[in-house]
Amino acid sequence: MPPDARIDTIRIAPTNDPSHDELRRLESGLDSLQAVPDTPHGAFRRTLDGVLPPILLLIALVAAWQVYILIAKPRPDLIPGPLDVFGALASAWSSDRLQLAVATSLERGGLGFIIAVVIGTPIGLLLAECRPVRRALGPLLSGLQVLPSVAWVPAAIIWFGISDATVYFVILMGAVPSIANGLVSGVDQIPPQLRRVGTVLGASRFEMATLVVLPAALPGYFSGLKQGWAFAWRSLMAAEIIVIGGNIGFGLGTMLDQNRELADLSGVLATILAILFVGILVELVIFAPIERRLLRRRGLMAAGLR
Repeated sequence: MPPDARIDTIRIAPTNDPSHDELRRLESGLDSLQAVPDTPHGAFRRTLDGVLPPILLLIALVAAWQVYILIAKPRPDLIPGPLDVFGALASAWSSDRLQLAVATSLERGGLGFIIAVVIGTPIGLLLAECRPVRRALGPLLSGLQVLPSVAWVPAAIIWFGISDATVYFVILMGAVPSIANGLVSGVDQIPPQLRRVGTVLGASRFEMATLVVLPAALPGYFSGLKQGWAFAWRSLMAAEIIVIGGNIGFGLGTMLDQNRELADLSGVLATILAILFVGILVELVIFAPIERRLLRRRGLMAAGLR
């Protein structure tokens, strides 16, 4: 069905009597028209399809690692085997160091990410809807996105001292540009017909941005959120490795640096695996289900991935 025909199916309210309900139904109405019939799968089947392949790959990698250790017999202090690394993980778990580090880092990363979303979303909307601001601020924001977040650590220490504020500042500088640019990219992909329909419905500039543009830009915006979380997690680890002492809590980055100082390669690799596991877990448990639901709702997901 051509876009104009889809628009004709939407009930148009009088221009002089704008309706918030009509604007809210606009995006969902177009989604329904574009949706692809879905083949239902049980929750267990969807969970199994998403979790089983990474687990099988992990088992294969660990098996190959162990085979290499048995054949090559490298020095344990240079290339420890999987049993040594898992032993270091078990030791950190039994001493409660691992639980404390994971809880501290997740709390910091989650709070920092939420703050980044609150800051980055209006910035992205402003860039997308105001061309002069985009021309002035867009290149700077793109430059900040490619700047390694660890570069902010020295300045943050001078400004905030050895404190959690330093860590949160580094997280924000890593995540906010990605979230804002993701939203701008999503807005750029919106069909122009949506804006025309919003104008016909009598939407103000604010209503157009929040009730038409933002919902329609959700796929690109969500990609920016995923990238923003990835940058936030990486920035957090970099900050925790460097910012040590004071009233800084014990996080995964701190644990990684302590194992490095002890020349405990098994502990270093165990901590790296813990950092990797937490990142994958957040992706599988939080972002992947939301993304599947969003794409399925808009008819953008292939049938085999549903």
